[in-house]
Amino acid sequence: MAPPAAAAVVQQQGQPAQGRQQQQPAGMSQTITGIIRIAVFWYFASKFFSPKRPTADPSLLTSNLFQKAELMDMWFYVSESEKFNEFNNEGALIWHETNIPYAVWGPESTRSLSLKYYPSEALKHNGSLYAHVYFARSGYPADPQDPEYQPLAAFGRTHPIVVYLPKSKSDKRKSLLGDAEGGEESEPLTQVVDDSEPDPKEEGPPEWISYWKPNITVNLVEDFSRYSQNAVPPNIAPYMNFEPSTGNYYPTVFFNEFWLLRDKLTALNETVTEVPLNLEVGPISMTKWQLFLQIDQSFQIHRSYGSMLDGEADELKRVFLEGNPYLLGITMVVSLLHSVFDFLAFKNDIQFWNKNKSMEGLSAKSVVVNFISQLIVFLYLLDNDTSWMILASSGVGVCIEFWKIGKAMHIEIDRSGKIPMLRFRDRESYAGNKTKEYDDIAMKYLSYVIFFLAACFAVYSLKYDRHKSWYSWILSSLTSCVYMFGFIMMCPQLFINYKLKSVAHMPWRQMTYKFLNTIIDDLFAFVIKMPILHRLSVFRDDIIFLIYLYQRWVYPVDKKRVNEFGFGGEDDPASITAAAGAVATVSKEEDKKTN
Repeated sequence: MAPPAAAAVVQQQGQPAQGRQQQQPAGMSQTITGIIRIAVFWYFASKFFSPKRPTADPSLLTSNLFQKAELMDMWFYVSESEKFNEFNNEGALIWHETNIPYAVWGPESTRSLSLKYYPSEALKHNGSLYAHVYFARSGYPADPQDPEYQPLAAFGRTHPIVVYLPKSKSDKRKSLLGDAEGGEESEPLTQVVDDSEPDPKEEGPPEWISYWKPNITVNLVEDFSRYSQNAVPPNIAPYMNFEPSTGNYYPTVFFNEFWLLRDKLTALNETVTEVPLNLEVGPISMTKWQLFLQIDQSFQIHRSYGSMLDGEADELKRVFLEGNPYLLGITMVVSLLHSVFDFLAFKNDIQFWNKNKSMEGLSAKSVVVNFISQLIVFLYLLDNDTSWMILASSGVGVCIEFWKIGKAMHIEIDRSGKIPMLRFRDRESYAGNKTKEYDDIAMKYLSYVIFFLAACFAVYSLKYDRHKSWYSWILSSLTSCVYMFGFIMMCPQLFINYKLKSVAHMPWRQMTYKFLNTIIDDLFAFVIKMPILHRLSVFRDDIIFLIYLYQRWVYPVDKKRVNEFGFGGEDDPASITAAAGAVATVSKEEDKKTN
């Protein structure tokens, strides 16, 4: 029989409060810079741009009841009741510290303790447990029933040690072949769920279960500001504790759970006999405290807008908690450059296709296949739980690729039938020369390779992987093929360049920015942990771009003349107009001589 909670086994450990080892980063997220930037912006905006309050009467200002470096004693009680008055119960007191200097930075003001806690039967069955932390001036008691108790000398706060979270949804993925044995990376299947008969537990309200917090960090905020009555900043007002007779405030007790990640929580049930409890008390600066509050508020805003999924905040925190600071700094700078180059490549791609009047030398089939690839990725993201920001970005990409089809082909609406249909017809500049012939030859043989590889991978995925449905299997197989074999879609353009012995029709500005982004992706592939498919997709782009560069070197372009496809001067309209005018003048002179 496990001993009661009152007889918790205490194991004092002399570990330093800030001596935890750090590990290499486990991953990166594209929203790191945006989240932190919003939090820092709002913090400093509230500091420097908030309207100045009128000077208040000093007699109406509230101040801290404690002085800097004043010694305090601490009592840490645990109870299954939210209201606590069992100060005489020695079993409820699990930690007591004396002579803690307030708002002093140093080892003497930071204390820690690690112990084992044995949960009761009620706690194992979704019961509650609370931490009741009390502080008092050294020599004064925290018990209001004690004759020496002074209301102005003691204060405390209650905090739950158990948190209730919705139970994770059961994994609906299954072996579509009815095989109970998955691949090496697949989780063992306990049962096969039929999609035609949904689980009734999934349709009802979510099941909430209790989780144990292994770390409790108690911070005393270093705050000696004088506030006007009824004019306390709204972001810190809920955390402040005012003394009613004087109107002054006690030191703010902050239970710091900023670095407490969800995967560190322990689910409580009847099989749990003991749980760890790591306690720490120490000071925290006013600036750091407000920054933590602002970042958490920023996370909540993003979650409410749907731009951040549950668990992404923990992944962002993990990067800073376990990451090398120098590597994080370099990664953020490189990420910023990646965003700039991506924007420039997107801008030049739109400009090129907007001004393009001829499809000579350009692969129209590659444009269509790119649209299909973007559509597959969008449907795959839609089938999985993805934030609306990523879905919106992918959806815009699909629209842009469809618009490019309209520039590469004639799109018409056929109303001859009962249902209007879209008809695609090649442009005259594409079908009236060798470009279409070379494009058909390249796509014909490449399609054989693509279909063979896609079929092989789909069969492998069907046998060894698990999927929610046949629809999900098709999407995941097609998406994986896009990642692994997407570079083959760029090969028809290489073949057309080779047969025409020219690269004058290529959008080189856009390709230059994409090539710079590829170099940055190579850096990420080496320093960041990522799936092997994504890593392969990075390096296959390098091969294609190197071949493009070789073709540009073999088939040089005279930028000062208008080429055979109507472009010149790096697509500069002024140079095109000047060249066209020169050609027209020469033609007129030849006509006069002929007459």
